Amino acid sequence: MFDLIGKLYGPFFSVHNWETVISSGSDWLVIFSLVLIECLLSVDNAVVLAAQTQALPTQKLREKSLFYGIWGAYVFRFLIIGIGVYLINLWEIKVLGAGYLLFLTVQYFSKSRVKHTRRLVSNKKRHISMFWSVVMQIELMDIVFSIDSVLASLAISSNPVIVLIGGMIGILAMRGVAEMIMRLMRIIPELEPMAYGLIALIAIKLFISIPMIDIEVPAAAFGLIVVAAVVITLIIHFIRRKGKQTTNGSHDNQG
Repeated sequence: MFDLIGKLYGPFFSVHNWETVISSGSDWLVIFSLVLIECLLSVDNAVVLAAQTQALPTQKLREKSLFYGIWGAYVFRFLIIGIGVYLINLWEIKVLGAGYLLFLTVQYFSKSRVKHTRRLVSNKKRHISMFWSVVMQIELMDIVFSIDSVLASLAISSNPVIVLIGGMIGILAMRGVAEMIMRLMRIIPELEPMAYGLIALIAIKLFISIPMIDIEVPAAAFGLIVVAAVVITLIIHFIRRKGKQTTNGSHDNQG
């Protein structure tokens, strides 16, 4: 039992592993790409989590519930990454994981994706206080939302420290800048389909790493692909906007 726990979570407590990651520019590029993907894919989830707190009567209680939610999300992320690092080495899990990520992509592009927007705070009689009920709901939502993120992150990098740092920064970012990211995605709507396009690439990367194919795409190289995808998406957006402005201007002149 203790051997299994050591195998799952030992890498988190390796000083050498942390030193290597922190001092490596390529590892920080991977971390940046993980945070970027988490933010783009989880913005609606963050808004739902924030919405759950609206059942509480005061701003102080809302902020307190999110604070507890953050720490609970960190603990769960730590636990699931340790298990995931072990499972992701099994080729059957890689195939299932790749299939699931592709399913998410197909769901999005077929417009059949169901967002987690159902109200979890009901008027039913509670056996615990409203505050702790909301905190528990936030934790449950975090568990559901983080499965996608952890799976995608482990497909990019198998180093648990990199995935943990990326996840921790991503969780904090989602709590702090959800509205800002939503505004950005409304201004640049191309970012959301780009994110799901990246998820499809992550699925392919995960699938081709199974022993029967055995093609490994370096994590740093994939990090560059993520950054390049964002840059290209921004260029496409500004070209489209300029084209619309030119078209509208020509119509105004004709009028």
